Amino acid sequence: MLSMQNSAFLAHLNGSGLQHCSGSDMPTLSNIGGSLRASTSSTSTGASPDDTSSDSPDWAGDPDQSPVNIDPMAFARSHDFMLDSEMDAAPKVEELEEDIQSIKQSDVGNGEDIAGAPVTVPRKRGRPRKHPLPSPGGQVKVTKGRSKTGCITCRRRKKKCDESKPACLNCQKNAVVCEGYPPKEIWKSGRQRIADAVRTQTLVSVPRSLPLLIDGIETDIDRRFLDHFVYGFSRVLTLVNDDSNPFKEILLPMATQHRGLMHSLMCLSGSHLSGLDPEPKLKERKYFHFHRAIQDLKDNITASSSQGGDQDEEQQLLVEDPIIASTIALSLNTICEGETNGEYRPHMDAARYLLVSQQPRNEKFRQFIVEFFQYHDISNALTSLDRRPALLQAGMRLPEFVPGAQAGMFVGVFDGLFNYISEITQLRDRIRQRFNEGYEPAVDYQTLSEAVQVDTAIRNWETSHEEETPNWFLAQLYRQSTWVYLYRTIRASRPSEKIAQVVDDGLSYLDRLPEDAGAYSIVLMPLFLLGCSAFEQQQRERIQKGFESLKAYSNLRNIEPAFKVVTRVWEIMDTNIEESWDWEKIIRDMNMDFLIT
Repeated sequence: MLSMQNSAFLAHLNGSGLQHCSGSDMPTLSNIGGSLRASTSSTSTGASPDDTSSDSPDWAGDPDQSPVNIDPMAFARSHDFMLDSEMDAAPKVEELEEDIQSIKQSDVGNGEDIAGAPVTVPRKRGRPRKHPLPSPGGQVKVTKGRSKTGCITCRRRKKKCDESKPACLNCQKNAVVCEGYPPKEIWKSGRQRIADAVRTQTLVSVPRSLPLLIDGIETDIDRRFLDHFVYGFSRVLTLVNDDSNPFKEILLPMATQHRGLMHSLMCLSGSHLSGLDPEPKLKERKYFHFHRAIQDLKDNITASSSQGGDQDEEQQLLVEDPIIASTIALSLNTICEGETNGEYRPHMDAARYLLVSQQPRNEKFRQFIVEFFQYHDISNALTSLDRRPALLQAGMRLPEFVPGAQAGMFVGVFDGLFNYISEITQLRDRIRQRFNEGYEPAVDYQTLSEAVQVDTAIRNWETSHEEETPNWFLAQLYRQSTWVYLYRTIRASRPSEKIAQVVDDGLSYLDRLPEDAGAYSIVLMPLFLLGCSAFEQQQRERIQKGFESLKAYSNLRNIEPAFKVVTRVWEIMDTNIEESWDWEKIIRDMNMDFLIT
């Protein structure tokens, strides 16, 4: 419309002769103003252009000669309008493909939209909109964003998830494992996050650990060691496997008051358990307890020797008795480990020194520990050339309080049978010395006389255990093996009916022991003595079966080296029978040194 008005205004000016004016012919503003006033008045009175009345000016029919009278204000307003309209950046008006006039009046419904019917709007030319406007009356389609609530598997595979719980059906349909859904994160403001951080830092700064209930029981593995010691391992250490077992009744309560003894017992239990379960963590923890036990033992001995008599009786009870018990426990640890290089020696020597130099304060503990030490100390002499029992050495006698004929935790100690074993060991040392020095005969009359006395004592020996019980059968097995030990000491190493009969009788007692009897815990020593005297192949097969049964019951790893020694003795019997007499020398030649208990 503005363009049409500008064109009409220019045509009007051209028609008034402004287009051909130049020089002195240029009309003045007064003339232009008058012409505009005449034009305005003519328009306002309603006169038409065809009106030729006398009121019209004379130059109306001749434009070339007509004067120009223009209103100055109207002229200025017209020019201002033209300048403003030209300066405005008016958008380009696109022409419609269809003539607007061709749109029927009925199509627009007299300017009112028909409900439910979309209005047809002709498409405009030019570049389409980047974001087109929605069509009037139509439903706007909302584009959904990428879902963040799908399962982890579908999101990783970039597949659409149906978000079924607990596992989506899409994963099941595609035969893949649905990894579930990520945890929902609750939005928190900055203030809430700061408060949570402060609360977490406060909880970290507050110590949550509790002190140890028992020193030495610190981890889950330690608790496993403790349970194994109470319910399993303690039964294979003595003849008694019920609640009166001294390791549970005496040593364990003492260990709760002494950290070093607890470390020793846990090391002992861990050594036995690691033989059943080769888990590396068990061995690692076992070595930890071993080093702590050794260090604590050194510290306590040093402290006791430095303080001397300044301690009262109660303090001596808490220090001295657990130290002795620790040495015994560490000696047993070499049995569980199957060590054959004399690792038991320093522990046995320490126990011997402590028992001789100072008596245990607790009477029940003293009775147990003396019996325990005598059993292992006398048995040790059967497999070594230089280890001799302490009770046979001058000035090294143990306290004399042992009830003579009453059996205790071990067979043969309190009832005197082990005294005969010690005397036989002395006879062997004398015969070995005479043989090495070349004396003939090696068994002189004095040795023979003493052997007869021991033989009489063995024949008259009686056990305090009730007949036809597992412990009674075990006592008879010890009696048979003691006599075999005496016979193999004073007689030449060759097969005979006497030795064969005694070995068969001993194996018959062994066969009558129940496989789960506590008597199996101390069968190794008599089984070893019978094995070193088995000249017949049938006896050797029964001996091997006995070692297998013993291994299955106790799982002590010193059983295997003991059987290796017996096997070596059999080989020498079959090649050079006379040298099979001295099995102590055979063990030394095999570079082996271990406890046979």
